[in-house]
Amino acid sequence: MSLLSVKDLSISFGGVKAVDGVSFDVQPGEVFTIVGPNGAGKSTIFNLISRFYQPTGGAIHFDGKDITNMSPDNIAPLGIARTFQNIELFEHSTVLHNLLVGRHSQRKTHWIEDMLFLPSARRAEVEHRERAEEVIDFLDLQPYREKMIAGLPYGLRKVVEIARALASGPKLMLLDEPASGLSVEETQDVAFWIEDMKKDMGLTVLMVEHDMSLVSQVSDRVLAIADGRPLAMGTSAEVQSHPDVIAAYLGVEEDAA
Repeated sequence: MSLLSVKDLSISFGGVKAVDGVSFDVQPGEVFTIVGPNGAGKSTIFNLISRFYQPTGGAIHFDGKDITNMSPDNIAPLGIARTFQNIELFEHSTVLHNLLVGRHSQRKTHWIEDMLFLPSARRAEVEHRERAEEVIDFLDLQPYREKMIAGLPYGLRKVVEIARALASGPKLMLLDEPASGLSVEETQDVAFWIEDMKKDMGLTVLMVEHDMSLVSQVSDRVLAIADGRPLAMGTSAEVQSHPDVIAAYLGVEEDAA
């Protein structure tokens, strides 16, 4: 059974269809990537899955549950975590505190237990900190755990945002352009981490990305879209050689170069 199933997904803004009848399934343990030119609707699909936007048509199922009409605050506890194109971190908090924020969706104690710091709250706090430290070790963030986000370079901030998403203990990671603004070396690190998320953590990854070298390296399957509509699906090589993709996506890339 698919972990994530998107069927005929559509949304319009001011009469313009930003996403128009997009369908795909993501299998457990798969790295599935959505590519396309700017304005194709890629991040809009992420916002629909995250429930920031309400679709005008279609359905979204996750882990056997219909989440099409769920509120956004119910998505993370189900096991869906995401990063953003524009980094969304608490700049005047430490790396560790940002990761602990990522644990908020997994809190099971009552506010009274937390206020009185009862044994149940203490056990939960230890569990949250242990999970945060595991992620810090996984992404080699030990030297920065007590550093303020505001003092970190851009590349490290991107890593911390991935770390915060991982700290929530997801089944599905939504990575929105994780290589954007990164150097070649930093992008290679992201590739290694995505592969480790899949192999070592058993996670499923749904990614939006422009860097086709990263897409080719880590993706099991690729969906190309343009103007909110699907163009082709298959391996990275199959999609890149598809005539419609060459015209709509690779042609844009060549013009930009």
